[in-house]
Parts: sequence; C-alpha cells; structure tokens
Amino acid sequence: MASIRQGACLADRMEVVVEPRPPDASTAERLLRLLPDWFGIESSLQEYVDDARHLPTYLASVDGQPPVGILLLRRHFDEAAEVHLMAVHPQWHRRGIGRRLLAAAERDLAADGVRLLQVKTLGASRPDASYARTRLFYLGMGFQPLEETKDLWPDNPCLIMVKPLGERTSSP
Repeated sequence: MASIRQGACLADRMEVVVEPRPPDASTAERLLRLLPDWFGIESSLQEYVDDARHLPTYLASVDGQPPVGILLLRRHFDEAAEVHLMAVHPQWHRRGIGRRLLAAAERDLAADGVRLLQVKTLGASRPDASYARTRLFYLGMGFQPLEETKDLWPDNPCLIMVKPLGERTSSP
C-alpha cells in the first residue's frame, strides 16, 4: 500500500502523511463529531463508526499529530470499490487533506486491479450548502454523477458518482 509524505505542501509548510492504517473507530468518531453538517444523524454516525472497526482505512496526519482525515473503503467486486466514508477535520478543509487521502486510496486500488471507484453523497435535489461543496470536491477529483435515487437512504436523495481508475486492458 502507498504512503504519501509531502513536506512543505501546505501554506503552513507542514508535513502531511497519508497512509493505509488498521481500522480506527475512535478517530472516525472524533472526526465525524466535528462535522455535524455532514454527520449530524446519530444513528448514521454510529453506523460509520462501526464500519470503521473493520473497513480498510487511510489516515492523514500533519506533523505527527493525531489524524486530521480519514477515508474508509468498501470493495464490492474485484474491479469495483467505494469511498465509503471520508472526513476531514474542519480546520483542515480546503488544504489538500481530502485530495491526498483520495489519491493514496486510488493509487492502491488501481494497483490492485480496481477499475471503477464510486462514492455516494446527498443529491442536489435536496439543497444543502455543505453537500454542495462535497459534490464540487468529488467533481474536481474526476468523479461523474451516475444516478440520483431516493431508494437507498430514508428521506434523503442519494447521488451516486463514479470515476474510472487506470486503463482496462482488453482481452480477446
């Protein structure tokens, strides 16, 4: 698995380390509780914390401090995976942490044969400023909207976004 170390990469000139780590439910809960605009439904938050006990995990740390970002992956098929959760401490939004988390996960997934990555987020048919920023982030990272459905989450439209990883070699 990849580890990304970048010194002097942020405006503050701090070292950011993103690497795959063992599942870490306590970090997931700490970060999710700092983000009530995204994770304000307690039952959903607890489901994510439970998932953080077993799903593949990437953590982002700055200058050796406790993690400021977490990304959980779910593998659906050999060639398809999902960003199940990504959360970044609010003080670190728009400073490259999410981009680095996603880049490390994408690199490892592509190296392991994954060709399609998906993410689910709140659909635009339910206006929300925080989730509008989330959708813009994923669009900027190369994801494309595939479908908005009301069948996955009670009372919330789910936008499914997808991104191809690497090139698929054709077989005869």
